[in-house]
Amino acid sequence: MKKRIFTVLFISVFAAMLGLGIIAPLMPIYARNLGATGIWLGIIFSGYSLTRAIFMPIIGKLSDKKGRKGFITLGLLMYSVISLVYIFAANVYYLTSVRLIHGLASAMVIPVAMAYVGEIAEEGREGRYMGMFNMSFLLGMGSGPILGGVLNESFGIASVFYAMGGLTAIAFLITLMFLPEKRFSGTIKTDKPIPLKEIIKNRVMKGLLLYRVISAVARGGIMAFLPIFASGINITSSQVGIIISFHIFLVALLQGPFGRLADRYNKIFMVLTGSIVAALALLLTPAARNFWQLLFISCLMGLGGAIGMPSAAAITVEVGKRLGMGVSMGLFNTAMSAGMIAAPLIGGAVMDTLGVKSVFFVAG
Repeated sequence: MKKRIFTVLFISVFAAMLGLGIIAPLMPIYARNLGATGIWLGIIFSGYSLTRAIFMPIIGKLSDKKGRKGFITLGLLMYSVISLVYIFAANVYYLTSVRLIHGLASAMVIPVAMAYVGEIAEEGREGRYMGMFNMSFLLGMGSGPILGGVLNESFGIASVFYAMGGLTAIAFLITLMFLPEKRFSGTIKTDKPIPLKEIIKNRVMKGLLLYRVISAVARGGIMAFLPIFASGINITSSQVGIIISFHIFLVALLQGPFGRLADRYNKIFMVLTGSIVAALALLLTPAARNFWQLLFISCLMGLGGAIGMPSAAAITVEVGKRLGMGVSMGLFNTAMSAGMIAAPLIGGAVMDTLGVKSVFFVAG
């Protein structure tokens, strides 16, 4: 039963993230064609993360009480419908509204699915379960831009949205038919839920949220400003794409091994080690002078992320078993969204003041 549940959730999240990744590199072009200015581009992208950040803890907490399956299936259904609505966006206001709803749909899928996996994870094997599950959204996120580019060049941008809708529709049907219901089964009583502010005050949870925000700010800044730095050392846009995709795939493929290590060794030590390795990579980035050096640094950064991610997720599972799995995963992912919202703002201010190289020093 656990294997079937894990497989269904893996496929569902992979499809959702693949669909999201398909449109990610094309969204700026699509928005520009609708008349979006630079400010509106920022609003369109931030709107998705903003609604995710707002609703993930709320939906996570509700899923502890009402069950997981309903939220996941509803979120995937919304994903599928929204994919088609993108095609009919007539202006930036319409597109922004669609992005806000898309963020809400994502809030129903990713953290609730993670909470479900956390629930079925056997004691002492949390790192292995979460590491393997992390692969689903990393592989989807890494494969999406490649598939989206091919579809756009071959059949036009509308085909990209149809593909996203089709993928999430399949995931919806698989989840609806094969995923059993699951409610929180930890050590707290769901009829007397712990207030959200008390959960946030938990010492371990505060540490997790701080780690998640800082790492998201660092990585979000890199994704936003790496192309600018790379262009200054004569690296082409296609080479930048290779660097970013290779980074994501490396993190994905190492989730399993480091997830197993997280179950054997001190998880906090693993998180700290991963953070140090990633920080070293960030500090080395301005020293890169060619494609191969930047690719190596990107791999080093990926290694740091791979070391820390399964351990951080496993610690969240341990906390969730006491405080509520859904709300814990919701907060964990909200912290990431908050960091991703802040990253381009902080990085942009640093670049305007001190130059693009300083973005990497500050992030490190």
